[in-house]
Order: sequence, then C-alpha cells, then structure tokens
Amino acid sequence: MTNSPLTPELLNVDENALGGHADHWQLLTNHPDTDVPLLLQAALSDAHLPHGLNKDSNTLPQDFWLINGADQPVQISQIIQVNEQQQPVSLITAFPVINSPYIVHGKISRIICCPKTMQAVLNITTTDGATIYAFDNLYTVNQNQYKQDEIYKIELGGFAYTLEKVISGETIIVDDPAAIKHHRALNDILASNNGVSPDDLQEQISNWQPKNDDDKAPVTLDLSNMVAYLYGENLGQEDEAWFQGEILGLSNTQFMDKDIQLIDVSIMREQGYQPVIIRLAYSNIAKTSVDFKVGDYIRGNIWIQANIYATNSAE
Repeated sequence: MTNSPLTPELLNVDENALGGHADHWQLLTNHPDTDVPLLLQAALSDAHLPHGLNKDSNTLPQDFWLINGADQPVQISQIIQVNEQQQPVSLITAFPVINSPYIVHGKISRIICCPKTMQAVLNITTTDGATIYAFDNLYTVNQNQYKQDEIYKIELGGFAYTLEKVISGETIIVDDPAAIKHHRALNDILASNNGVSPDDLQEQISNWQPKNDDDKAPVTLDLSNMVAYLYGENLGQEDEAWFQGEILGLSNTQFMDKDIQLIDVSIMREQGYQPVIIRLAYSNIAKTSVDFKVGDYIRGNIWIQANIYATNSAE
C-alpha cells in the first residue's frame, strides 16, 4: 500500500482478489468459449484507442494498449501488452463495457489495483459524501493521471446479472428496538430540519429518546418504493453490487447482433442530494419473463463501471 500527497491511496492486490471476466461475458452470451474470440476479432474492425485523462497520445502509457470497439453503446475493451517497438505481444484481458450518459461529481478516494492485469476498482466519494465502487474501464491509460483532491465528472454504467420487479405494496416489519429507535430518531430529526441532515446527525440520533409508547412501536417499512445500493463485501470485488431503484428510462440496442435492453435506474436517492443514476445493459440471458416499464422499481445484482475522460473535467 502506498500513499502520496498527490495521488489517491493505492492498494495493490493479486489477480485472484480482483477476479476475472468469465462471469461478465456470461452476461452477454450463453456460449462464451466460442463466442468471445469471435467478438474480439469483430470488435477490432471498428476500434479506437481511448485517451482517458490523457489529453494527447504523448502521455499514454507505452507498455500497454487499450483498444475499444465497436463504436456503439455496448463495446469490448481489450488490453494488449506491447514491446519496446510498440508491437503487440499478448492479450492481457478483455471485457464488455457500456457507455453511459449519467455522471457523478466526486474524488477518487482509493484505487484497488492489480498491476499484472492493468485493472482496478475505484473507491469514489461523491461531492455529496456518498461512497460508490466501480470497475475502472480506463485504468490502463489513466493509471498515472489520477490526483488525490481532483473532482472528476465520472460516467457510471454497468451490466445486470438478474433483475426482478419489486412487488407493489411489499412491506417489512422492523421490531428490533435499536433499529426502531434509529428509524424514529432519523425521521424526527429530519422533520425538525426541513428534511436536511444536520452536521451532527449521528450525535443527535444517539442522544434521541422516545417521547411516548408510539415511538417504541414496531415500524412498518414500504419496500416497494425504496432506493438502495450495497457494494460488494470482498476486497477487490466491491464493484459487484446489489441495488433496488426506480426505472427512469428504457431503450434498446444491439451488441454483435444480440438484443440488449438499456435501463436507466436510480441507485441512490436521498432528500437534498443529487440522485445517483446509472445506465444498465441487460440481455436477459436466462429469458425470465419480465416486462419493465418506466416508473417500475426493480432490484438485482449488477457490475458497476466508471469512465473518466479529460473532456469530463469538473472545472
């Protein structure tokens, strides 16, 4: 682990910690062993070299190429090792990526990196104080550019493993005394502050006391309109997340002759703060019976990605 006043905290891990992309390819095809080599070859016919935070090719790393293609909403990234003569030597890895129109403003608080495969997961702290983890699609070219206190415009997208519609009216009863107190206290404090969290919110919650028996009664929570995001628990795989959120937009695209649904969904939504919205690519490989509509609440497991470009400067 290294720290620098100029760069974010860097935590190096081995490739086993970060995990491979086999599961990610299975999001797009039931036959990755035969389909992926064909996809990689086809992607090269309409490919480009993204610069990321590098404003020109002179500052790009010289040991690896990052090749993206084809030019469409869902693309393929290939990381290729090159020699001193800038000739390709070997394919390091490849993975699907999505272009998203949705951004958050935030700093890179920590980088969890595998130097061998030139891949990383970013710990992002938004300007609203939220924490989001995302796979860095452009780490191969951005690795030397990140600054500790820089605020970036970060594109967020992802791929969905499985999705389900949340049943209207779904509720849960909370009867744990500590959880009841936290819920009642939070609602009471926010109501007293016009919905805005005070700076000493946690201290006020700790000091809050019930006023009557109703404040001690079990709480019934309506889950059907809940927006929630939980990042992965395993180090290096925090980009594998669970969420529940509201569908804000739906569209369709093609990826190598495969039908892909693009779902714009909120994964964070707190009063007084900017909502966090991402675009998910969903191929419904399992062919589950779903008919999503704008306004529906859905939940499931997703793989979150980030793109950061020089043209995305938050200044």
